[in-house]
Amino acid sequence: MVSAAKRRKKENVSEPIPKITWKEIKKQKVLLFWAAVIVIYGIIFCYLPLGGWIMAFEDYKPKDGLLHSAFVGLDNFKQLFSDATFLRVIRNTLAMGVINLVATFIMAIVFAILLNEIRSRGGKKVVQTISYLPHFLSWIVVTGILHDALSGTGIINEILVNLNILDQPLNFFAHPKYFWPIVAFANVWKETGWNAIIYLSAITAIDPSLYEAASMDGAGRWAKIKHVTLPGIKPTIMILLLMNVGNVLNAGFEIQYLLGNGLVQSVSQTIDIYVLKWGISQGDYALGTAAGIFKSLVSIILIVIANQIAKRNGEERLF
Repeated sequence: MVSAAKRRKKENVSEPIPKITWKEIKKQKVLLFWAAVIVIYGIIFCYLPLGGWIMAFEDYKPKDGLLHSAFVGLDNFKQLFSDATFLRVIRNTLAMGVINLVATFIMAIVFAILLNEIRSRGGKKVVQTISYLPHFLSWIVVTGILHDALSGTGIINEILVNLNILDQPLNFFAHPKYFWPIVAFANVWKETGWNAIIYLSAITAIDPSLYEAASMDGAGRWAKIKHVTLPGIKPTIMILLLMNVGNVLNAGFEIQYLLGNGLVQSVSQTIDIYVLKWGISQGDYALGTAAGIFKSLVSIILIVIANQIAKRNGEERLF
């Protein structure tokens, strides 16, 4: 097996690199044109704005501009990490990011597998359509539904009181311990159907003969899921996991901002809300930029670490 892997590597190395000729360029001119448009768009709207990061190292004043504001080095970052509020915000962001990642990631896989097990084609389409719909709702609508459902006269309190689980209606939004589960539930309800699309596509790409062979060996539905479906979609799971790990600090802004209040402020504020509060509302653009840079840097580090772990595991399986 080791020699086969080495032989494949040698074959890949020895493959000739195709030459780029004017004939080939003319043949692909439409593709190259649109590729150039996308590259220019990325430079203008994605890379040029990064020049604003210099504000994080300055005592930025709008009247002085980027080039004439006083340079203060890492003072803004020191101020950030000496602020107990920012440290609490980091905790909230990481906690909600990890909870959302685990909950939405696992539920999307489970939902896709269960949906694939539905034998009725019409029933599957109906369930798929219903599950996609919440994705297209704005967070304003979603938080409105949550407020109505979890209010003192909402359906959740009514059910709990009628089942004698609660003696009186409970104000869920007044207790910090309920805030993170509410946010996780909202993300799962809104995004599970949409996130399951790519897993369903990966499942349909699995060779049907594998399921037939498993049936001949006496495998039931659970055994097929365990030994055929899950291994078949494992590469897709790893790729999406790598992509989502970098978004752990993107725990959200809208839902926390809309559901948050003074009673749950200690657990509801995220880095994005902190940036809004200090960078825009208070006019401290340098501090807000420093917080944004910290968030981006941590996301990059998480992606690199996850990628290295995935590559290492892949190499171990190969050799």
